[in-house]
Amino acid sequence: MSQPFRKILVAYDGSDHARKALETAIQLAAATGAELHSISIEEDLPKYVAMAGEFEEVKRQRDAYFEQLTAEAQAMAWMHGVRLHTHVKAGHEVETIVRFCQEGGFDLLVIGFMGHSRIFERVWGSTSQSLTRLAPCSVLVVK
Repeated sequence: MSQPFRKILVAYDGSDHARKALETAIQLAAATGAELHSISIEEDLPKYVAMAGEFEEVKRQRDAYFEQLTAEAQAMAWMHGVRLHTHVKAGHEVETIVRFCQEGGFDLLVIGFMGHSRIFERVWGSTSQSLTRLAPCSVLVVK
């Protein structure tokens, strides 16, 4: 019997639901020996700022946030003996994740039921439903 999942991608934004999705993806990777990746989406930086320094400060804060987020995710995976490859991409959540799944040849996308981006604040039917519909692989939605 062939291995069901060779390459797993988990969408991770640090929210409670995303943390549950990460934990589930780590458990799956540990049980199956699958390669595990995470993707965090950096929403667009402000296009209009009062001063040039304001843009750099916002960028610095976001970079620090994503560094901390990915370090925590890698530590969680490491505790279970799993190596986590982290990716931070800028763009629209659904479009960026779907494209990354296609380009990376993932077998499974693991997502939380809701996250803490603007789109995730709505009732299920926005980002997680769109990912379920558009992803080129199987999708596991973790509640």
